[in-house]
Amino acid sequence: MAWPDQRILDLLGTELPILLAPMAGAMDPALAIAVAKGGGLASLPAAMLNAEQLRAQVAQFRAGADRPLNLNFFAHKAPVPNNAREHAWREKLKPYYVEYGIDPNAPVPTSNRAPFDDAFCAVVEEVKPAVVSFHFGLPEPSLVERVKAAGCVVIASATTVAEARWLEERGCDAIIAQGYEAGGHRGIFLTDDLATQVGTFALVPQVADAVRVPVIAAGGITDARGIVAAFALGAEAVQIGTAYLACPESNILPPHRALLRAKTDATAVTNVMTGRPARGFINRVMRELGPIGDLPPEFPLAGGALAPLHAKAQAQGSGDFSSMWAGQSAALAREMPAADLTRALWGEAQALMAKMMG
Repeated sequence: MAWPDQRILDLLGTELPILLAPMAGAMDPALAIAVAKGGGLASLPAAMLNAEQLRAQVAQFRAGADRPLNLNFFAHKAPVPNNAREHAWREKLKPYYVEYGIDPNAPVPTSNRAPFDDAFCAVVEEVKPAVVSFHFGLPEPSLVERVKAAGCVVIASATTVAEARWLEERGCDAIIAQGYEAGGHRGIFLTDDLATQVGTFALVPQVADAVRVPVIAAGGITDARGIVAAFALGAEAVQIGTAYLACPESNILPPHRALLRAKTDATAVTNVMTGRPARGFINRVMRELGPIGDLPPEFPLAGGALAPLHAKAQAQGSGDFSSMWAGQSAALAREMPAADLTRALWGEAQALMAKMMG
């Protein structure tokens, strides 16, 4: 077995086959810069930014690191408003509003998660990142063609073998095989059946057999053992998120960091926080209204009505209404600078591999 396969390093332009998972709302360029300096592929999540904010973050990253960069975008379809469903969601949350002294009739804040569009594509064409990654499938073919014409490598997340084949057929240069253990939003897009979602150990080898392009393993990979296992299963690189949340460069909120430090393993996949399945630390609203239900409005509208509750609870030091995304191996995360963690993960993986090879 090649260790690592030069193909993925050439494709990404990195020293190490480690990708920083793009984690919207939990990071900014500081974490990306640190991972890049450690030899991994830096990522910047664009889903909660507008085009101008994204330009500014790219400029900030490039001022801090002259390394390859991945820009990540959501490829979901914009939701169709459903007044009855949104009203029912507000009514369900009304007792919490009353408890926290919030006017239940106040206008619902906008939930800002925008799909990839012409404006984002123009930024890509302008700044020409090394890699562009997509979650929830791919945008329309004309946009993908423009991204590729700008010289960018295109990668995207698959949660099933069928999704991996679909992505390869539509021009992806590598596939992120996202196991069910992964923190954050599921990349699921060809089905909405969570019962058929696959764990990393089962998914990675099947995707590796099904596609010709490199496979990047994601989900529950937090230490050297996970990295070595991913390579043994046929991955050529790993994408790591939760392990980096514990780093000082992440900007997660205090209740989120406290749960990481407590080494809790209490996570669940929920659609209560945003309207789309995502794995995070279990909080009050997940316990009492979910974790999965038919009531939350379509993604990302569910998050709007939760925003005032999130703000009030956070002001009291509570994450009861906050998205605190984390994977199933969160308890293995170590609190150390991100550049050091990147190098340590790879060094420990190499040592473990050498030990196993005798």
